[in-house]
Amino acid sequence: MSQNSTILINELDAGKRLDSFLSEQLEEVSRSTAQKWISSGEVKVNDAPRKSSYTLQEGDSVSINAPAKAPVHLIPERMDLDIIYEDEDLLAINKPAGLIVHPGAGNPTGTLANGLLYYLQETSRSDTLRPGIVHRLDKNTSGVLVVAKNDYIHDALSSQFQKRNIEKTYIALVFGQVEPESGEINIPIGRDKNSRTRISPRSARPRDALTLYKVSEYISAFTLLEAYPKTGRTHQIRVHFQTRHHPIVGDETYGFNALLPRIKDTRHRKAVKELNRLFLHSASLSALHPRTGKPLVFTAPLPEELVNLITFLRE
Repeated sequence: MSQNSTILINELDAGKRLDSFLSEQLEEVSRSTAQKWISSGEVKVNDAPRKSSYTLQEGDSVSINAPAKAPVHLIPERMDLDIIYEDEDLLAINKPAGLIVHPGAGNPTGTLANGLLYYLQETSRSDTLRPGIVHRLDKNTSGVLVVAKNDYIHDALSSQFQKRNIEKTYIALVFGQVEPESGEINIPIGRDKNSRTRISPRSARPRDALTLYKVSEYISAFTLLEAYPKTGRTHQIRVHFQTRHHPIVGDETYGFNALLPRIKDTRHRKAVKELNRLFLHSASLSALHPRTGKPLVFTAPLPEELVNLITFLRE
C-alpha cells in the first residue's frame, strides 16, 4: 500500500483496529504515526473519518492521503521457486516450510516476497512489502500459495476468498486419536487477550471460524487427517485442533511439546521432536480464474520429510 492509496478490506484483515492495520501495511510507519494521520483526517474509511480504534469490516474501503515519505524498498533476491502453474495473470507456488511469505520485524530479506520481486516483471501491490501476496501460509507450513501479477487479479482472487468460494485442503498429523472420524470444529477465535502472538477462543473480538475434517489414518499415537478450512482465520487449523486437545505435530506454540511425554514409543517421540516444522501442508487449492472463469485446481505433493516421518511411524 502506498501512502496515497485506497485499499479494500478483505476477510483476512477484517476485525483489525484501523491504526494496527495501517502500521502493519506500512511497515515503516509506527502505530503512533498512523494514529496521528487518523486524527488529522488523512485516513478515512468509506469516505468518512474514523477513530484509531475503529474495527475494520470486510468490504470497508480505507483511503490514505498522508504526507510523502521515502518509498518502501523491497530488495529483489534470486530464489528457487517451485512453480506449480503460471500464466500472464497469476502463478501458484509450492512454498517450502521455513520460508516466510513477506518481510516483517526482524525479517527484511529472504522472504517469498523478495523472491517474487526478482522473478516477476510485474506483480499486484508492487509498491508494498507484499507484492503479489493474496493470501498467506505460516512460516513452517508448506504447500500451495497463489500469487497475483496485477491488481485486477489480486482484487478478484481476494473477493473469492472473502466469499468463501476458494476450496482448500490441508494434510495434518495431530497428536492422539481424533474422533469421530469426520466432523467439524466451529469455534470463534481471535487474538488472545493475554498474548498478541497467539490466537485462541479467549479473545476480546473472536470471529467465526469453521474447519471440516476427515481422518485418513490412525498411526501410532497420532492421527493423519485432511482439514478443510471454510474460513480463513490466522492459525485457524492449528488452534481448532489444539482446542480439541489434538495439537498438530511440531506446533510448539499450541501445545504439542507439552504432550511429548505421553508418546510411549521413544523412537517415535524422538522422530517427531526432530521434525523442526509443523506437520501441516496445503495440499490443494481450487478457484476460478478471474479473467477466464476456468476452474483451477492447484496441488502440491507432501514434502519428503513428512512422507519419511509417516513411513517411519507406520513401521
